[in-house]
Amino acid sequence: MAKRTTRHAAKTRIEDVAKAAGVSIATVSRVATGSDRVSPELRTRVLKAAAELQFALNGKGKAKIIAFILANRDVFNPFHAAVMVGAESYCASRDCGLLFLPIHYGSNVPWQNLHLPAILERPGPVGAAILAGKNSQNLLDLLTYRGISFVVLGNNVVGDWHKDQHSALYFDDIEGGYDATRYLQSLGHRDIWYVGNCQMPWFDRRYQGYRRAMEDGNLRPLRNDFDSSEGEDLGYLATKSIFKSGEPVTAILAGDDSAARGAYKAIHEAGLQIPNDISVVGFNDTEATALNPPLTSVRVFTEQIGKGMAALAFERLTRPDLGPELITIPTQLVRRESCRALQPDSGTRALQTEATNHSPVSLRF
Repeated sequence: MAKRTTRHAAKTRIEDVAKAAGVSIATVSRVATGSDRVSPELRTRVLKAAAELQFALNGKGKAKIIAFILANRDVFNPFHAAVMVGAESYCASRDCGLLFLPIHYGSNVPWQNLHLPAILERPGPVGAAILAGKNSQNLLDLLTYRGISFVVLGNNVVGDWHKDQHSALYFDDIEGGYDATRYLQSLGHRDIWYVGNCQMPWFDRRYQGYRRAMEDGNLRPLRNDFDSSEGEDLGYLATKSIFKSGEPVTAILAGDDSAARGAYKAIHEAGLQIPNDISVVGFNDTEATALNPPLTSVRVFTEQIGKGMAALAFERLTRPDLGPELITIPTQLVRRESCRALQPDSGTRALQTEATNHSPVSLRF
């Protein structure tokens, strides 16, 4: 018996219109969103091609929704929640909607094999996107191919990416790591450990600042690079392994507040006190006041980040032809009760022998 094959008509996509009109996908997107940066001749070609293909362009003017894409995050953590609050505040002030879209994808998957949420697969109300979470170049390539304007949180892009080709907002976590380390040094600390997972770009950037500060202070960098995606577990296990190693330690700089929370747990389990025995500094300042004692932390202005990314996205929503723009927001060290000054001749219950070798020490687990 012969096998019957039924061929269904393929759904027309935006790239089909672009190909038929002999223009880029970005040009079709501009026509769909009502941009005035398209010549009459190109606009006519796009509209004619869309009509022949029975493809509905958004003829109601400019799109008024920005997508907040949270990538590769299972938990909507305090950091990204605060960023989204800032983005929502800006969008509300511009009578623009904000649509939350969680997605998961692998950084090694070719961009041609990635799938966007259905609402982004077709021209419609979404005119631009904010990329939060953990992103990589393949998604940026796909969005560019689709003609979707976007702004990415530059701190959280993993792997090599074309920084000069995309609009991005950064917060200066390198300088934040530097300031936190210099503060601990000003209190007399010399055996300062950095705890993080430097496979992740945000932890690595903070380590860069920490290392520069240690070298400026003529001190050896001490890093426990712990391979974990869970911040609290990372801080807990990394701190326990430092104690087990027998290396001297009087202070810990944790790569984020979650890791600092884990460090608190390990320190307390060891029968030590914060800050009497060990001083602790965190990063992000998202949960610092919930810890006891309240945590000294590098404040990242998350709502300002959200507002800044939304502003960049809104500009590209109304003018998709705008070129890439980079913005960097500074950080601020907030001093609380988790750090204390060391007396020159005082001992602590934690190990604190003076290092005679300034070469870096790195533990890897």
